[in-house]
Amino acid sequence: MELTETQINYCMECGVCTGSCPVSMVLPSFSPRRLIKSILMDSSDSLLTSRDIWLCLTCARCSKRCPVEIDFPEFARHWRKDARNNGNTPIESHHGLLQGISRLQTLRLRQNRIEWAKDAGRFSEKGDTFYFVGCLPFFDVIFSYLEIPSIEIGKSVLRLLNKIGIEPVISNDERCCGHDALWSGDEKRFLELAKINLEVITGAGAKRVLFSCPEGYYTFKHYYPKYFGELPFDVIYLSNFLEQELSSTSDISFAPSTNGKVTFQDPCRLGRLSGIYDSPRKLINLVPDTNLVEMARSRENSLCCGTSAWMECSSYSKTMQTERLTEAIKSGAETIITACPKCLIHLTCAKENTPLDIPLKDIYTYLADKME
Repeated sequence: MELTETQINYCMECGVCTGSCPVSMVLPSFSPRRLIKSILMDSSDSLLTSRDIWLCLTCARCSKRCPVEIDFPEFARHWRKDARNNGNTPIESHHGLLQGISRLQTLRLRQNRIEWAKDAGRFSEKGDTFYFVGCLPFFDVIFSYLEIPSIEIGKSVLRLLNKIGIEPVISNDERCCGHDALWSGDEKRFLELAKINLEVITGAGAKRVLFSCPEGYYTFKHYYPKYFGELPFDVIYLSNFLEQELSSTSDISFAPSTNGKVTFQDPCRLGRLSGIYDSPRKLINLVPDTNLVEMARSRENSLCCGTSAWMECSSYSKTMQTERLTEAIKSGAETIITACPKCLIHLTCAKENTPLDIPLKDIYTYLADKME
């Protein structure tokens, strides 16, 4: 937080942050600049009691355009912790179900997280490569009413890894990465989850950990070292890993695409916050006859899927999601592909309540389905 505290003293009050903010575009009363200004005016008490601290998507669109490079997501994360301690808490989506599951996972209860993998492919209990499955088993149950088979993402990843000769460790003892707790100001819960995960991964003897979830990757890459020091294993996002592995082998081929034009939804944690734009697109283009088109806003200008950390999902979120679906259709795309389970869930949920009809697919499921 030290860097951000230094940066905010140089805020030029130019308004670029507010002009870039997707929330401000649909909710004019919200202004990142106003939140910054409250600190400049030494009125942190008003910030700690404000609902606005929870409205920020932490999508980093403003930070990428800020002339003095204020790290606004980190600014929001810091003050959310203090706001929560002050009794100001976010409105939790889905009646707090996801937060409840996360809290239960800190109790070291026995889980059965790997049943899905037994028929999907080969995996190990110990080894050099650990596949961090994340919350997919829980999403698969919770969002079954949307007919989103979230666990198919895990199955597809396992098939792809097996195809290139890797039998990853998949563990029953793995927990939520803690992303949502961290970004909703619950640092204590984040630390409890992270400690368990580090014990599990190091106990498995892993030298590298692969992530298909951008939020898990970003959390391990940036926040686990921040709180626990240098990690004893490499943190690797799956599209980077597969793009290199699949491009260098002639043993794997894909059936031609039958999806017409496709477009890619850049997840905020993967794109703006991790700088990974090219490898997902290169993977999609490995499928013959792919016609990948870009939406009007893509890569660093991509529009967020509308909500974060299972909180504050409201009318402005639905407006943004509808806008994004419309933008995809206007691009001429017949399918949206994304690399984030939450983008898939949020945009599918929004689609169910609109006349907009465009299929959404996970990138790893898309690749595995095309693999010959």
